[in-house]
Amino acid sequence: MTVRNLNFMFNPSAVALVGASQKPGSIGALLARNLVSAGFKGDIFPVNPKYKTIEGLPAYPDVDSLPKPPDLVVIATPPDSVPGLIEDCGRRGTRSAVVITAGFSEGGSEKGERLCAQMLDSARPHLLRIVGPNCLGIMVPGVGLNASFGHVQPLSGNIAFVAQSGAVQTTVLDWATSKGIGFSHFVSVGDMSDVDFGDMLDYLTDDYSAKAILLYIEAVTHARKFMSAARAAARVKPVIVVKAGRHFEGARAAASHTGALAGADEVYNAAFQRAGMLRVMDMQALFDAVETLAMSHRFSGDRLAILTNGGGVGVLATDVLIDKKGRLADLSPETMARLNSVLPPTWSHNNPVDIIGDAPTDRYTDALKALLEDKGVDAILVLNCPTAVTSSTEVAQAVVDTLKESGSKAGSRGFFTSWLGMDSARKARQIFAENRIPSYETPAEAIRGFMQIVRYRRSQEMLMETPPNIPEVFEPETDKARGIVNKALSEGRVWLTETEAKAVLAAYKIPVVQTYEASTPEQAAEIAAGIGGSVALKILSPDITHKSDVGGVALDLASEELVQKAAWAMQERIREIQPEARISGFTVQPMIHRPNAHELIVGISDDVQFGPVILFGQGGTAVEIIQDKAIALPPLNMHLAGEVMTRTRVYRLLEGYRGRPAADLDSIALTLVKVSQLISDIADIAELDINPLLADEQGVLALDARIKVVKSHLPAAQRLAIRPYPKELEETLTLSDGQTLLLRPIRPEDEPSLQALFSNLSMEEIRLRFLHPMKILSHKLAARLTQIDYDREMALVLCEPTAQKEPLLYGVVRFSADPDNERAEFAILLRRDMTGMGLGPMLMRRIIDYAKNRGIGELFGEVLAENKSMLKLCKAFGFIKKRDPGDPGVMAVSLAL
Repeated sequence: MTVRNLNFMFNPSAVALVGASQKPGSIGALLARNLVSAGFKGDIFPVNPKYKTIEGLPAYPDVDSLPKPPDLVVIATPPDSVPGLIEDCGRRGTRSAVVITAGFSEGGSEKGERLCAQMLDSARPHLLRIVGPNCLGIMVPGVGLNASFGHVQPLSGNIAFVAQSGAVQTTVLDWATSKGIGFSHFVSVGDMSDVDFGDMLDYLTDDYSAKAILLYIEAVTHARKFMSAARAAARVKPVIVVKAGRHFEGARAAASHTGALAGADEVYNAAFQRAGMLRVMDMQALFDAVETLAMSHRFSGDRLAILTNGGGVGVLATDVLIDKKGRLADLSPETMARLNSVLPPTWSHNNPVDIIGDAPTDRYTDALKALLEDKGVDAILVLNCPTAVTSSTEVAQAVVDTLKESGSKAGSRGFFTSWLGMDSARKARQIFAENRIPSYETPAEAIRGFMQIVRYRRSQEMLMETPPNIPEVFEPETDKARGIVNKALSEGRVWLTETEAKAVLAAYKIPVVQTYEASTPEQAAEIAAGIGGSVALKILSPDITHKSDVGGVALDLASEELVQKAAWAMQERIREIQPEARISGFTVQPMIHRPNAHELIVGISDDVQFGPVILFGQGGTAVEIIQDKAIALPPLNMHLAGEVMTRTRVYRLLEGYRGRPAADLDSIALTLVKVSQLISDIADIAELDINPLLADEQGVLALDARIKVVKSHLPAAQRLAIRPYPKELEETLTLSDGQTLLLRPIRPEDEPSLQALFSNLSMEEIRLRFLHPMKILSHKLAARLTQIDYDREMALVLCEPTAQKEPLLYGVVRFSADPDNERAEFAILLRRDMTGMGLGPMLMRRIIDYAKNRGIGELFGEVLAENKSMLKLCKAFGFIKKRDPGDPGVMAVSLAL
């Protein structure tokens, strides 16, 4: 489940508190006080047989005696009682619960896990949703709901905060309240037995009161659901995350805290980046994010102007900005002239604009007005150091007044302040807070707040970029690769031999060096003679994966005699070092001499939370020491593959330097795409290492490879945290005139083709399809329509069957489902010259059949009343037609599946 019945939790008409108390200092008493004092307009039912009244309200002995079923029940009773209470509440019609009680899965208790399972079993028949157990509770200030034992009532605002740690939440709540910052939702998910981060992201994405989402995460559950929800949320509002447990010791503490397994931190980083979420690393950064999101104006661009009365702090702020990959705005000649006219000759004549330590208030306002007029400035940071010349408080008020006078000019820019000092700055910060202007204690914190917004926008722009087409069309021999894997599994082996591993790579069109197997030193010498020239000799053993560690590699052997001698020596050495190792023989391959080549590593590993992940970095025997690597979640396209490459240090070497030519970056990226396809196709590949992968201006070549195989209980695509391209939906169609077309799922690379399809539509066709006139299909919308989440959406395109860089699209049919897979909105578009051929009904039939197979309950859409052909098509398929009461020109159509 995802958002089902969460509306009853966060906007209930009646709330019951089981375990309410009047005992001072008890959790039940705190919960009762918060519920009653928060201003909730609905009914509140305290439940405890020991009391007649609690907080002035009638108390009830049990759930059955309540005057009506509550939408939400809050439970603060011993763990053993919780499953029965959930059953009682569900039977009465309650649809949501917050379980405050601890003592379930946390700490790995078998009894606790058993009670948790019983609780969920009790909830399931009634579709009753549970937040917790082991949580602080939930707060929705906008509806006066405080079902928590927090120490202060939160203010109402537009930021949603969801966390696994109640202690972190109370800390943030205390700080935010002191700054006048409020929240739309404040949710402690605790152990996440039911409602988890994926559910909350889905719910908050569609809640207009939440303009931004903050997450404190120790571990995620249901990685694919989390990724789908995160990708959807981050497209429409900022999502900022603090991930605890970055190191092994912290992850272990997090596991004991929530009872959840935490994957590798670098994998979480990759997941957050792929979803378009912004990660911050500590509590102070989280505070900065809260302040920035709560108070700053939306702005575009990353050009920052710094206005300061202290040159030193301006320089320090600039250093932090550049360290965080920000940039200073270049002030226009007009701005420079205006500043020259209002500032003393000793001003800095540059950005940062240092107006000198004796600056009075009017110098601040004059300079600020000039910067607000500069179209090359996207955001402004105003700094103030306390002096005896001018009151910091008066300067703050002057800045506020200037912004108010500037109106829209100020509103279109980001604005940040940092008044340094303690007592002298306190009143100024209060003025800024009262006027919803972000203020930070240090310039570094202010820069961090600014860069959080910039980084979030950059990540969204990166994800929305149209990926280039794959430079070569490759058709993998999947059956051949799968046969090699199955043979090893049938023989009870875990590791493929080197030649088998290379054969798998070759089946996926990854260039490999030709490798031969020999069972004896004499046979190795014969193979070397056949190769001619220098060869490399390696030990062949199912028990040795790192051959160089045991002296199992000999290079540049130029004769048969040297090969045979090296083979005998290698065999004896390994028998001495690792006597238990089974030696099957040797591999022989030609020596590769590519003087400009870089040694890279490309690999696959299996993360406990997110499934298969892809690694790229600098390779060679010292790979673990160099630690130059980046991780990405499959599936990859050329754009995503290129992005993961840029996150490594070796990438700068690959670009070429000091006369050394650049490597073929497209070939490297394509190798990552091919490896991504391999892991998307073959479920039983648990690990893969290509090390080294040589890369130079000629392309790539795999010199060594190893593959670990383990029988998977899941199909390959289901192992991935992001559903890969569903190739199984591809279908070749033959029209009545003999023309052949391909029906397939849409790809991100189809954006130019979709733009071309749109450009061929008349204005009338556009109005009928999109319900309003549109002159252009923006890149943002086109990217949204082509970069879909196959787990929640589907778009089938009709195109030429031949492989083209920009295939001609004739039609598109799509749907987008809600998170619960209950309803999906459909749309269809067909080029006018393709009408009358039965393609419209065919596309409609395909999307209906696919929706049925997905288990979707209803297809629905909106059609203009004058679009007779579309309404006729809907009628033919049994859609029910109703006029939209809000717009009589629109017909709502729906089909129960």
